[in-house]
Amino acid sequence: MKNNLGVFKYFAVSVGVILVDQVVKILVHQHMRLGVGGQIKIFGDWFKLHYLTNAGMAFGMELPFEHAKIILTLFRLFAMIGIGYYMVVMYKKDMPKGFLICVGMILGGAVGNLIDSVFYGYFLENAPFDAPTPWFFGQVIDMFYIDIWEGRLPDWIPFLGGDYMSLWPVFNVADAAIFTSVCIILTWQKTFFEKEIAADSDENQASPLKSE
Repeated sequence: MKNNLGVFKYFAVSVGVILVDQVVKILVHQHMRLGVGGQIKIFGDWFKLHYLTNAGMAFGMELPFEHAKIILTLFRLFAMIGIGYYMVVMYKKDMPKGFLICVGMILGGAVGNLIDSVFYGYFLENAPFDAPTPWFFGQVIDMFYIDIWEGRLPDWIPFLGGDYMSLWPVFNVADAAIFTSVCIILTWQKTFFEKEIAADSDENQASPLKSE
């Protein structure tokens, strides 16, 4: 029988992502100035530390409608619960370790940004000035900036037309963990889901053809 306690090592991966994400965010908040004036060059002009806050989704994106922030925060909360449950189910199905590590990183990234949304408005006082309460309206701290291109977007682009933005938005450790893990899963999906694919193939071969 599979030891179900073994799944906690993948939750430990989530905890590791959360800790690194939060430590980096707090250090940036304490030691950097918000905005362009606080940029720190890491590799030339193309990779910088840039302290930025955003009230929206990963990579600085925002939802263009009223109450979007609270909806997004609640979505993150339910997503966190769903991802945690999914990881337990996948562990019981004996999925590959690499896949479970990726799910653990995705969970950690989701929780990392959720912490910002729930608590930073109160403890770091970074909620928007018009927020009805600092709780659940905190802004996510971003800091990694890959400076590929920046300028004014054409007016014909829906929602974002006319905005001045960079080609590659500023992101954080949580965003990077989620994005990297999803890319790995998509790249190696045939390996990760080999058993399921083989089982479906055997089932299809064993099933008799239905008569017309």
